[in-house]
Amino acid sequence: MRAGARIAHALVRHELLLLAAIVRWLGRRPHGVGDGRRGFGYARGQGAMLFGFGFVCVIETVALSVLLRGFPLLHLVFLVVDLYTILIVVGLHAASVTRPHVLGATALRLRRFATVDLSVPLGSVAAVHRELRTTHTKREGELDLVIGSQTSISLELAEPVTYRTFLGRSRTVRLVRFHADEPDVLVAELRQALGQALKPGRTAPSPLPDPSA
Repeated sequence: MRAGARIAHALVRHELLLLAAIVRWLGRRPHGVGDGRRGFGYARGQGAMLFGFGFVCVIETVALSVLLRGFPLLHLVFLVVDLYTILIVVGLHAASVTRPHVLGATALRLRRFATVDLSVPLGSVAAVHRELRTTHTKREGELDLVIGSQTSISLELAEPVTYRTFLGRSRTVRLVRFHADEPDVLVAELRQALGQALKPGRTAPSPLPDPSA
């Protein structure tokens, strides 16, 4: 029962985050940026794929409407399902636009849609590399935030970082690969932020907000 409740809660929360992302997208209000925190997008890496999927969903909706016009109840059921699917596709794109990676003075917040939100303290970063990968094998202690079948940056951690998966399970990682639309810019600014964080006598800035917010 507890597992079922946890899964149901995760699914409902995910749907609500997608709907909120659509509102933010229409209002052009990215989440988590500002006050010295800079966002780095990754939406271009999968925009064409989502557009294609959304287009197919629209064609399917029209085709089923024609085929099922003689069955009103069945037509209504499929119409609701198809329109909701299109809404979710729009929500996924909106989430990728409005929930970018965020670099602050004390942490790097890595995200993918509304499913992954991982805050990595800069003090835990051992190295950052510009590394393009198009194939990924799932390994213990590694997290691949693949966008459009690729990652472009690798982040090695000096100490493990724990985050919660989509279904609420805790997982520890020491290597994170992710994608950014401007990977060279992000790598350069992250290295600069790492250098600033290591300066002695530096006043500690405000931390990033809680990823669960």
